[in-house]
Order: sequence, then structure tokens, then C-alpha cells
Amino acid sequence: MGSQESEFPRLYHAHHARHMEDLSFWMELADAYRSPILELGCGTGRVLLNLASAGHQVIGLDLDAGMLTVLQENMPDNLRARVNVLRGDFTRFHLASRFNLILLPCNTYSTLSSVERSALLSCVARHLAPGGVFVASLPNPVLLRQLPSYGSPQVEEVFPHPDDGSPVQVTSSWQRAAQGVTIYWDYDYLLQGREQHLSRAVHHHRATVQNYLAELHEKGFKLVTLYGDYDRSTYYREAQNLIIVAGFQALTQA
Repeated sequence: MGSQESEFPRLYHAHHARHMEDLSFWMELADAYRSPILELGCGTGRVLLNLASAGHQVIGLDLDAGMLTVLQENMPDNLRARVNVLRGDFTRFHLASRFNLILLPCNTYSTLSSVERSALLSCVARHLAPGGVFVASLPNPVLLRQLPSYGSPQVEEVFPHPDDGSPVQVTSSWQRAAQGVTIYWDYDYLLQGREQHLSRAVHHHRATVQNYLAELHEKGFKLVTLYGDYDRSTYYREAQNLIIVAGFQALTQA
């Protein structure tokens, strides 16, 4: 793994660990549906470790070894008995357990193609306990489709580097095309007196709310509710987010 590749998970963690606006939402779901809980795409553990800190038994699954290394490094010893972290592809996983709650947070669902979403839903269907729910959060696809074709770079925030506390500037831009929206993240900072630059691109596929719901229905899921934000407000066309809660039975809204 190159030096930039090994550096990125640590910068990602330092950047995203500062964002807590969604944590109470995931915590309320965990309290309602109880352990065991599976988080898909757990990354460096921002959500997973908070759930474990509240006493929940959690399994985290992610394909990125660098992200999981940072998770393990940041996991307090007192949580290790409640956390099991696995490296694997969340579109083709086979675990021995079933789960009351399966989460896919952090805007990951819309980064999957329709083929990948279908494979993921098949895996979730096999691993969801009776009465359990699958919950995925993503940017509102209506707003993504309405973005201008190009967004010029803008400084999003500045956070301290995990090594020496020097400022890391995060800049974002985007490009919209027929296939979807690609968001570009640029990290610029000084480390040991040298200028450093890291870039990442995240592609959100072009899909509609109806596409997502039809895919769930095809796999046998029943919609519980759609939220438009982490305050549990009802989804509407201008909402910032689309949060899908789905299960296999008629369930009481969480």
C-alpha cells in the first residue's frame, strides 16, 4: 500500500469523527431493535463504536483493510468483547448470525450500482431476523438530479491532522453527468514541513426514489418508513436525505 493510500484512512477518520448529527438516530434504532446489530461499510467505526459504547453487540463489515486498521487502533479495550470486525464485501457476505438491525449509513447505498444493490439486498434478506429492519441513508436523489452540471471547488472545513495537529483543509467539488454525480474531496496540509495533497472521488449513481423502492419490493422487503433527515422528519422532495427503513413484516414504525 502506498504512503498516500495508508494515510487516507487516518485523515478520513479525523475528518468524519467530528460529524455527529446522525449518531442519535442510529442509537435510537439500536435501542428499539436491540442486539445483535450488523453495520455494513463500517469504515473506521464512527457509528459502530458509538453503538458498542451504549452496550450493543455489533458486527462491522468493510472491504477496506486500511479503514479497519484505524478502527482497531481507535477501539477502547473495554469495547472489544462487544465488537466483531470483519473484512469482506457487503454485496456477497455469509455470516452465521441473523440480525435485528442491519445498517448501511454514511451515504454509501447510492454509491452502489443497481447490480450491486441487488446483491446487497439478497445478502441482507438472508441475514435479517424476523421482525428486524434494514436501514440505509443516502443523499436525496431528487436533489442530486437537480444539481448544476459542475460545482466549483469550495472549502468545506478545516480539521487538525491526527499526527501533529496541523490544519488539514478539505475542499469539495462535483460533476453531474447522465450516469450520476461524482463528488471530489481534496485534502491539503503540511506534514513534517512538506506540502501534502490527497484526493478522493465518490460516485453516486443516478437512481430515483421509485427505483430504490422497486428494488426492495422485488427482493421481498416491505417499506416501514422513509425519513428525510436524522430528526425523523417525513421524507419530501426537497429533503436533504433519503433514509429507508425496510423489513419483511408489517412493523410498527421505529
